[in-house]
Amino acid sequence: MASWVLSASGLKPLPSAFPRPGVGAVYRDSLSKPRFLRPAATGSDLNIRFSSTRSSSRKRASVPFQVASVEEEEEPNFNDAIGEAEPPAGFDPGAPPPFNLADIRAAIPKHCWVKDPWKSMSYVARDVAVVFGLAAAAAYLNNWIVWPLYWAAQGTMFWALFVLGHDCGHGSFSSNHKLNSVAGHILHSSILVPYHGWRISHRTHHQNHGHVENDESWHPLSEKIFRQLDSATRTLRFTLPFPMLAYPFYLWSRSPGKSGSHFDPNSDLFVASERKDVITSTVCWTAMAALLVGLTFVMGPMQMLKLYGIPYWGFVMWLDFVTYLHHHGHDDKLPWYRGKEWSYLRGGLTTLDRDYGWINNIHHDIGTHVIHHLFPQIPHYHLIEATEAAKPVLGKYYREPEKSWPLPFHLIGNLIKSMKKDHYVSDTGDVVYYQTDPNLQ
Repeated sequence: MASWVLSASGLKPLPSAFPRPGVGAVYRDSLSKPRFLRPAATGSDLNIRFSSTRSSSRKRASVPFQVASVEEEEEPNFNDAIGEAEPPAGFDPGAPPPFNLADIRAAIPKHCWVKDPWKSMSYVARDVAVVFGLAAAAAYLNNWIVWPLYWAAQGTMFWALFVLGHDCGHGSFSSNHKLNSVAGHILHSSILVPYHGWRISHRTHHQNHGHVENDESWHPLSEKIFRQLDSATRTLRFTLPFPMLAYPFYLWSRSPGKSGSHFDPNSDLFVASERKDVITSTVCWTAMAALLVGLTFVMGPMQMLKLYGIPYWGFVMWLDFVTYLHHHGHDDKLPWYRGKEWSYLRGGLTTLDRDYGWINNIHHDIGTHVIHHLFPQIPHYHLIEATEAAKPVLGKYYREPEKSWPLPFHLIGNLIKSMKKDHYVSDTGDVVYYQTDPNLQ
């Protein structure tokens, strides 16, 4: 996700390290079991359906990756890399679980799957009212004691709007596709996110969660790619706060080792049938950008920076912070998979729940993430109950989140620790764990 860092120094491109990933699991917006279209996926825990039509229709492209050439820089020493390729002794989180997806589904109460569009819209009304109320109050008071408080609060509310749009993208907002699309476009365009472009790539993330190459969000770098990174690029990639500012750049150019734009209907992110949707979202994004430019002329650039610009970057930091910690930063080593060892269930079990204290309710319990990854059609207001019901089935594969104080400052430590040790995974092996470059500690 931090590919913008790689272009900062005008570095040279590296030819593709991996082919374009295939299509993984596709979940349905219903109470039936998920359908799976990924030919490589295996496991008796899933109902698997093969489809060559979609995978063959998706355009394959080489993946540019910006690095310094090997002869331009002395190769770093990896002989002292820290971190074994195996998990600690005892419980092995990479072992196939003794339960399947149907077992987890059966444990979740039936009403947790019910989507209430009125309830979902009430959250939208609440959040939109708070956003406009905060902006009006800050503009009226207009003093430098209030502005920092406003930026923190409004950035958090922008993030809350994103989570509701995220629910629209999953179909957990309502069972009405048109309502999901309209609400999703309004919510996401207002914070400069292309709704359909993001929705499709995020679906790919869920379809391939926990897969080294095929995952779409915060997937690990292979050792081969990591070794070829320019030293400055490598430092910026793992030095805070830079990775927490990556999301807008990811929308334009994706993650390291991948290519394509969320705004381009011809990107290899999308198939032909999705191009009209992508165009619609790009037009909506452009309209919002034009509105912001117009308001800048009316209100002045400084006022727009204070009212919208700084809260926008606060939202970006929330997004990168939360999404990174959903898949990184646990005290125990967690596996990443390739090939026959990957399955939808095993990949989903590597995700993490997080407690955000007072923020839990504000950002719609998005920290309750394990069940969301396995069953993204469950509305956010049922995730806590569904998780409690599923815990006896999940057993040790569920990692209880550390309880937060009113504000989740403890998670900053998890983020810093992970950035210092989770650097790359082996180029070989179907079950791999993060290893550490001592030069980045």
